Amino acid sequence: MNERNKKMTTNKRDLKRKINNICSDLFAECVATSLSGNPDMENVNALLSSIIIIQDDYIRRVSHPEPGMLPKKYYNELEESFYKQVEEIVDHIGYLL
Repeated sequence: MNERNKKMTTNKRDLKRKINNICSDLFAECVATSLSGNPDMENVNALLSSIIIIQDDYIRRVSHPEPGMLPKKYYNELEESFYKQVEEIVDHIGYLL
């Protein structure tokens, strides 16, 4: 991820859009990688499922913040956590080759 993409978002709508775009790109990359080689389809399907689950989880968490936390802190931690999971998914896609 470049620094411009890691810029903290203050708008819920923008954060949801960013999550959806990144997850869509990850899904497409995983499908393209699976078609370019001969990876284990069970691993590919598990990875695709995890991308969908992560997308759904983070969109829900944006819509329903934890009570008692300061909103700015909550969304900053949420975004940082999302980027860590994205990096893990990218690593897994790399291992498919």
